[in-house]
Amino acid sequence: MGSYSIWHWIIIFLWLTPAFLGIFVFKQHPVILRNKASGVGKTGRLGWSWTYLYFGFWVPLVRGEIGIAALHLLFTAITLGVFQIIWSFFYNKQHMTRLLTNGWEVNDSDQVKMMVNRKLMIS
Repeated sequence: MGSYSIWHWIIIFLWLTPAFLGIFVFKQHPVILRNKASGVGKTGRLGWSWTYLYFGFWVPLVRGEIGIAALHLLFTAITLGVFQIIWSFFYNKQHMTRLLTNGWEVNDSDQVKMMVNRKLMIS
């Protein structure tokens, strides 16, 4: 173990556990999207957001959603970080819903479209 104590290894394990869970357990599903007006394409994601868990309000800020980022920063500060942990389970669904209501559409296989409709409860 070298010069590291058991506590160092426990901290490293706890810090990396969400990433491993995100990759192997709470898997994200990529969804190909296309903007109806411009035809621009991008990839959205459904499922647990490990990036939101680690980076919190920075994720919507980088995506250009300044109001959402400010709101998430406020909630994270009020709850002392608990909001960030809980919201990592909901962020991708929330973001995908905002995209689909703002001019984007699913441009993927029928199977992926059905999965999106089921997960977002769209009929």
